[in-house]
Amino acid sequence: MDKHAAFAGQHQLPFTLLSDQAGQVRKSYGVPAVLGLLPGRVTYVIDREGTVRHVFNSMTHIGQHINEALEVVRQLQAEQAA
Repeated sequence: MDKHAAFAGQHQLPFTLLSDQAGQVRKSYGVPAVLGLLPGRVTYVIDREGTVRHVFNSMTHIGQHINEALEVVRQLQAEQAA
């Protein structure tokens, strides 16, 4: 969770990041375990109304989770400002 707080601070994110350490949210969204053992890695961007606006699912392209999520957040902020 400290990493999430540091990341949010570094990028001045105006929203809460969720760390799903117990896997409850992952299970509610239907994210499967890889090879039945490792929890899947999926990044969701959810807007202020609770609509899922972007989903990125990859165990190997970790940096792309960040890049794509930030781009979607920037687009959402621009739409709100307009």
